[in-house]
Amino acid sequence: MTSGRIIFLNGTSSSGKSSIARELVDILDDGVFFHLAVDGFNAMRSKRELGAEELDAALRRTRMGFHRSIAAMAEVGNDIVVDHVLSEPWRLLDCLTVLRPEDVLFVGVHCPLDELARREAARGDRPPGLAAHQYDLVHSHGDYDLECDTSAASPRECAQRIKEFLPNRPRPTAFARLRGRYLKGGQEQPTAGNRLFG
Repeated sequence: MTSGRIIFLNGTSSSGKSSIARELVDILDDGVFFHLAVDGFNAMRSKRELGAEELDAALRRTRMGFHRSIAAMAEVGNDIVVDHVLSEPWRLLDCLTVLRPEDVLFVGVHCPLDELARREAARGDRPPGLAAHQYDLVHSHGDYDLECDTSAASPRECAQRIKEFLPNRPRPTAFARLRGRYLKGGQEQPTAGNRLFG
């Protein structure tokens, strides 16, 4: 069985990932694509109040489960559009461990800080400053197959660019390069001093 393709959108909160993902699911016509969003997994959790330590543990398990759900869907041949926030180094390392790097088109979704702040205020459903906190963390690994700026292009335009790029994915992929850097043979283990941690 051929594994599915994974279009992995990474960016801060309010950067436009979900909007691009919805457009991709609408315009991609060479397969059946599913949009898997980390926010969707968080929304499935029970609403009981949790202490800080319990909440941290629950969020970590949620994200680990999310990564494995992506892998399981792709393994049986489903094409996936992922929207995620890789704001903690372990999240990228976990994805590099469980996803087949040759299946992943890694897309950096960028947006300037002032526009992120404007979008956050307009949304009203995110803590003020969340995107600013994530800003230097999510892209600190420094390697993508493709990047887009949602302040310069609409979600539809970004999705169209990704669609056109998908058949021409580079080899090795960004995930393969990152996996080689961080997971193979202990060449460069992530530490507070290297770029993965900003």
